[in-house]
Amino acid sequence: MFLRMAFRPMLVCSALLALVQAAPAQTMKIAVVNMQQAVFATAEVKKADADLQVTLKPKQEQATKLQTELQGIQQQLQSGGNKLTEQQQEDLNTDGQRKQRELQRLTTELQESADSARQDILPRCTQRMVEVLKKLAAEKGYDLIVESSVTYFSKAGMDITTEATAAYDKTYPAAAPAAGANPAK
Repeated sequence: MFLRMAFRPMLVCSALLALVQAAPAQTMKIAVVNMQQAVFATAEVKKADADLQVTLKPKQEQATKLQTELQGIQQQLQSGGNKLTEQQQEDLNTDGQRKQRELQRLTTELQESADSARQDILPRCTQRMVEVLKKLAAEKGYDLIVESSVTYFSKAGMDITTEATAAYDKTYPAAAPAAGANPAK
């Protein structure tokens, strides 16, 4: 992993050097984009996230309720001490273990649902963003668009992340996120 990350900037620099040497009399126009930020800022991803929040809300509320019930059982066991009979303690422990398993199952379901939704939308949106970037490069005359994570320095004017998001939203419009939902960050 480290070697891959170490070679990535070197590969980009080598590509830039090759391009500069191939066209010495020509001025190159280069842009930088933060792909992750551009994709996550699109209306399509924000809407998908809002829809996901609405879909998962009942299960999240159920998980919160279970956590509260478990805390109540723990408090009863701790504060009950000698006041609880052995049977009451056993019943509380059994109920707590059942609720703990249910909470674990519910937490796993929530995580799997969220992961599945992300697996559905992010690859598609990323591919669309690449298409939008190619179109922007053609329209604006960019010779090269570089991912910001592989650059050590770039002037602020070279960053086209916001412009890429706006072009994406224009090309692939999505309805606004549901009211009260928090978009992905």
